[in-house]
Amino acid sequence: MPLFEASEMADVGSQGRRKGSRWPLVFLIVLVAIPVALAVVLYRLDSFEAAALPIHEFSGPTTTAAARNGHTLRGAERVGEGALLAPEDLAYDSKSGVIYTGCDDGWVKRVRLSDSVVENWVNTGGRPLGIVLDHNNDQVLVADTEKGLLSISREEGVVKLLTEEAEGVKFMLTDGVDVAEDGIIYFTDASHKYSLDDFMWDILEANPNGRLLSYDPRTNLTKVLLHDLYFANGVSLSPDQTCLIFCETLMRRCRKYHIKGERKGSVEPFIDFLPGMPDNIRYDGEGLYWIGLSTEATQSWDLALRYPFIRKLVALLEKYNWRPKMEKNGGALGVDLEGKLVSHYHDPGLSLISSGLKIGNHLYLGSIAYPYIIRLNLLKYPAQPPTTTTTT
Repeated sequence: MPLFEASEMADVGSQGRRKGSRWPLVFLIVLVAIPVALAVVLYRLDSFEAAALPIHEFSGPTTTAAARNGHTLRGAERVGEGALLAPEDLAYDSKSGVIYTGCDDGWVKRVRLSDSVVENWVNTGGRPLGIVLDHNNDQVLVADTEKGLLSISREEGVVKLLTEEAEGVKFMLTDGVDVAEDGIIYFTDASHKYSLDDFMWDILEANPNGRLLSYDPRTNLTKVLLHDLYFANGVSLSPDQTCLIFCETLMRRCRKYHIKGERKGSVEPFIDFLPGMPDNIRYDGEGLYWIGLSTEATQSWDLALRYPFIRKLVALLEKYNWRPKMEKNGGALGVDLEGKLVSHYHDPGLSLISSGLKIGNHLYLGSIAYPYIIRLNLLKYPAQPPTTTTTT
């Protein structure tokens, strides 16, 4: 006599099949749960902490330009390709027709505009970023992120350290620089905590580690003009020499600091809610400041800036070289003396643009990514008002 009837055997078999069918699902759950659990553990154990940002200060409507060129690369040329390793900032000597720029290999290079020939001029032994020519035409002033504030004699090429600390705190990321007609040098220390190699950690941490400073070569005195800036970057004197315009990359804004007159020492907004993260700023002598735009204000960056826990997650990805590319549509902005955004040159294929410099009819763009300077003929490829179409 059989131990089980046929119907009972069928029930047992179907139950076995049902149990067996669960294994792929269980296996899938385990596959997902293990990395999630590991990620949670890594998140909790990692000592990096992201700070909350004053969101209300950069959460307004994005400023837009009346004229735009959204395909800057279509007409762009490459100047000094292969001979310029990440030319971050640009300074022009109109008498010799030469651009000075600092590169990632430590060289301050000279680029002859007539034929794009590149000359290795002086190696600082560090990483030169901001660069400007003094008004006596005998010194090149350099914000070197590793060395500090430097001067280089135009004739002999001798490098002199001017200052490397203020209030007992050493510069970690000497960044933008400009010089007044009276010889006082104004510059920024983007972060007193992180170096250039680790600048992304300063961005992700989002603490105000930046400073705006001055150096007087007559007294060798270094002063901190402003503390607690969110990645203080480019700086430019106004044409009347009464104030400075400086950029705060993380806050997508530029502010005005008064150095003369009744409002001396005070700060006020210059332009807020920029369409991306600003880097260097340079006055062109024709009524416009040109601001290098590292990246547009992407949705991913907006979320990261709003929520510290997202920035900590991004920091963990950065630590293991897994961070996705979040920068795109970089370029340059033309802003008038009243802080009105006049023109915007950008391209989806551009990122990490660090400076914009107008020379004649051309716009030159420096970067911390490309092995060349980008040049655009503004007459052939101008920024234009956006076209609108109407339907009937």
